[in-house]
Amino acid sequence: MDDRTPTTPPGGQRPPHRPRHRIVTLLIVVLLIAVPAGFLVKAAFVSRDSGEEKQREAALSDLTWERPSKADLRIYDVPMPKSASYVAHYEANSWKTSSLHVQFRITDEKLDKFLHNVGTNGSQLRTGAWSGVSEAQAERVGWEFGKSGRSYAGLVYQESQQHPELQITVDTTAEERPRVYVVSTVRFTGP
Repeated sequence: MDDRTPTTPPGGQRPPHRPRHRIVTLLIVVLLIAVPAGFLVKAAFVSRDSGEEKQREAALSDLTWERPSKADLRIYDVPMPKSASYVAHYEANSWKTSSLHVQFRITDEKLDKFLHNVGTNGSQLRTGAWSGVSEAQAERVGWEFGKSGRSYAGLVYQESQQHPELQITVDTTAEERPRVYVVSTVRFTGP
C-alpha cells in the first residue's frame, strides 16, 4: 500500500473538526467586521477634522477685490453705485445668519445718493469709529477704524424684520473721497 493514499475512517464517519478551522473562521469574521468598522471610524474623524479646518480657513478668508455679484447686492440690499472704486467684498454664511462685507470709495454726492437708496440720509450718521460696523464685524475682514488722524461716522439701518440689517461706517477724512464700509446681515427665521 502507498503511504500517500488517504485512509478512510472506520464506519464512513467524518473526522472531527479541527480547532484550526474555527480560528480561521473567527479570523475571517473579525476581518470582515472590524476592518470596515475601523475605516468608518477613521473617516468620521477625518471628516470632522476637515470641517473644523474649513471653518478655520473661512474665518481667515480675506476680502476679494472685485464687485459682488448683482444677485448678492440684491439679496443683501446693498445699493452700491456703479461708479464706486476700490471695491472689495467678503461673504460669510451659516445656518442662522449670512453677511456680506463690502467696501468702496465714492464721491460726496454719490454718498448722499447711496444713503438715500439705502433708505436713510447723511443726517443719520453718528460720529465715532464704532457707530456703524461693529468691532467684531470689522475684525473679521481686517478693517481698522481706530487709526489716528481719521474721522468716521456710521449708522445701523434695517427697513423691517424681513430686510437685512445694514451696518454702515464712512471714513469721512476731509482730504479724500469717502470710503464706505457696509456689513449687511440676513437672519434666517424658521417657518
